[in-house]
Amino acid sequence: MALIEIQNLNFTYNGSDRPALSGVTLNVESGDFVLLFGRSGCGKTTLLKLLKKQLSPAGLMSGEITFNGQDISLMEERDAVSQIGYVTQNPESQTVTDKVWHELAFGPESLGEDGNSIRRKVAEICGFFGIGEWYHSSVCQLSGGQKQLLALASVMVMNPAVLLLDEPCAQLDPIAASGFIGALKRINDELGVTVIIAEHRLEELFPVASRAVLMEEGKIVASDSPRLVAKGLWQGDIPHPMCYGLPAAVRLYYSLGNSGECPLTVKEGKRFLGEYCPRVTQRVLPVPVPAEGAPAAVEITGGYFRYERDLPDILSGLNLTVYSGELLCILGANGAGKTTLLRVLSGVKRLYKGKYRLWGKKLKEYTGNTLYRGNVACLTQNPQNLFVKSTLQADLTEAAKLAGQANPQEAVERVSKKLGIAHLYQSHPYDLSGGEQQRAALAKVLLMEPRILLLDEPTKGLDAHFKRQFAKIINGLKSEGKTIVLVTHDVEFAAEYADRCAMFFDGKIVSVADRVSFFAENNYYTTAAARITRPVFQNAVTVDMACELCRLNGGEK
Repeated sequence: MALIEIQNLNFTYNGSDRPALSGVTLNVESGDFVLLFGRSGCGKTTLLKLLKKQLSPAGLMSGEITFNGQDISLMEERDAVSQIGYVTQNPESQTVTDKVWHELAFGPESLGEDGNSIRRKVAEICGFFGIGEWYHSSVCQLSGGQKQLLALASVMVMNPAVLLLDEPCAQLDPIAASGFIGALKRINDELGVTVIIAEHRLEELFPVASRAVLMEEGKIVASDSPRLVAKGLWQGDIPHPMCYGLPAAVRLYYSLGNSGECPLTVKEGKRFLGEYCPRVTQRVLPVPVPAEGAPAAVEITGGYFRYERDLPDILSGLNLTVYSGELLCILGANGAGKTTLLRVLSGVKRLYKGKYRLWGKKLKEYTGNTLYRGNVACLTQNPQNLFVKSTLQADLTEAAKLAGQANPQEAVERVSKKLGIAHLYQSHPYDLSGGEQQRAALAKVLLMEPRILLLDEPTKGLDAHFKRQFAKIINGLKSEGKTIVLVTHDVEFAAEYADRCAMFFDGKIVSVADRVSFFAENNYYTTAAARITRPVFQNAVTVDMACELCRLNGGEK
């Protein structure tokens, strides 16, 4: 008997006429590591929440879900809480206390365990995750990666049999995400905990998963080992849209026309590349350098900022120039201050020292609403902050009116078509998936018709297919003359589409370069393609560049 059995599961949210899940059947054995993936809104989050009794959404459900042979809805509350753990993509929404030690103890306390047992479990979990140094820290002082690891530890302290995770790496920088996935692998390997995770970042998860499950429009369309699922997605004349999110080694292998068992990891990709290109004569591709001479849209010189007088500086000696019409991607660790930088660029926060000019003018020269209407707009990291109405259509219409659009409905339809969200008009914004909320929030921002667009983690929650659509939108905005500053942890997106990339560290921009030079020279903040091809090729930072160099060097199938 499987640990979790799902039989012909159907679910429709209250107030919706579109099924979120249709005929889902899936068995999960004890100790499995199951990866759910698919396009935004395909039903991954709904499925995970239905597996957690306390989070089960309101709606019409049919079919069966059993845990150890028992209907999940009939489980004792204590067992449902302790045996099935759940970690969300936003650790802030899962934190309930102010101190790390209390957060770890909260679960066992709520279950009524005695003090001696709680102290022992908390000590064990601190040792397992290596978080003893934070034990007495305030939760608010932790970085994003630390908060997510704390959320995981707070669930694991109750010793669950199953761990459900909904895009837990969405807000993590590459190094923190790698560490988090490493912790999941240890939990699965060393403790035998069953893991079911929904994610869009597949580079590190495909190699560690025992099974990959692809969902489309509320249905499971593929369920097998990661290698076989990857192979199936590449069959046919046109690759499946989700192919673009597969690990770089997989994409390189099949893009070059191979048909056997694909490599999954960087190490396997390196081995394949050595066999495919035994003789290398051309190591470098010519790379177009971003055009110079464009006027400066944004200039900060010697910028300093802190939130309170007695707190340390977040921005410290910052120098930054953003040129008109470019896409500048800013990367750096969680908690480094990138979001604070966007707040300063948007005018929400002001430097206490240094100079900031927007189109050559000081901020105080912008009077009334001239700074924002048709000039600067910012999409925050949490898109829910922008929603104020009960339907998406009403939300967008109000935004169009506030932006002074002559024909608000026409403007809403134009932007909605561009972002592919018209079918969501009657949905409550909070009922949308994470990726759908990102698109809806971006639509509200675009209705302001800004000349400078500030985006904080805009690809968070977006599937691989829509990231390509999003890139087309960004390129279209650039062709209209708009300037875009994008804070991101998505190194693959930045390597593919940025004009320049900047590294933010220690309160300042420590390095700026064109996207190819930036990632070719980095060792840790770089792409899997760059790791696979180094040192055979010198500047292949994307899979397409690697494929081109392979063909130029006469690689054979």
